[in-house]
Amino acid sequence: MPLLKRGTLHPISLVVDGVEVTGHAEPRMLLVDFLRRVLGATGTHVGCEHGICGACTIRLDGEPARACLLLAVQADGRRVDTVEGLASADGALSVLQDAFHRHFALQCGFCTPGMLMTLQGFLEDNPDPTKDQVRAALSGNICRCTGYSEIVDATLDAAARLRNQDQAATNPT
Repeated sequence: MPLLKRGTLHPISLVVDGVEVTGHAEPRMLLVDFLRRVLGATGTHVGCEHGICGACTIRLDGEPARACLLLAVQADGRRVDTVEGLASADGALSVLQDAFHRHFALQCGFCTPGMLMTLQGFLEDNPDPTKDQVRAALSGNICRCTGYSEIVDATLDAAARLRNQDQAATNPT
């Protein structure tokens, strides 16, 4: 990457939630700020700004990443998935979002987008997790309201529902 000058706006092109978008950012602008301020994707929250709380978790090229630790210019040409992309185009909640709703796995909701993004990738890699595996997957996300048990229950419920959907698609009657 060539040396980028402070104060100069650089064009950024990326795919956010399946849609190709462009914008401009200073070299020092964080990805979380680019998503929120430039693109209007405000579902990605800014928490600690040190990568500790997990509120800013997005998926970068399919892998969970902290948007507060990445510069917008680092995402140029890449795929970014945010919490806004979890629901379907008609607004229907994803299986995981619905499980959070049904199990009361959120209270203030501040940490929820980061939790959902972390768990979405986790469930894709681990379709039949144990409680301990879910707890380990969440160890990088901080929630100050729920005590986590509802989040773990919701995740296990979503995993079971996703497995049932996969089995129904594989073995139609």
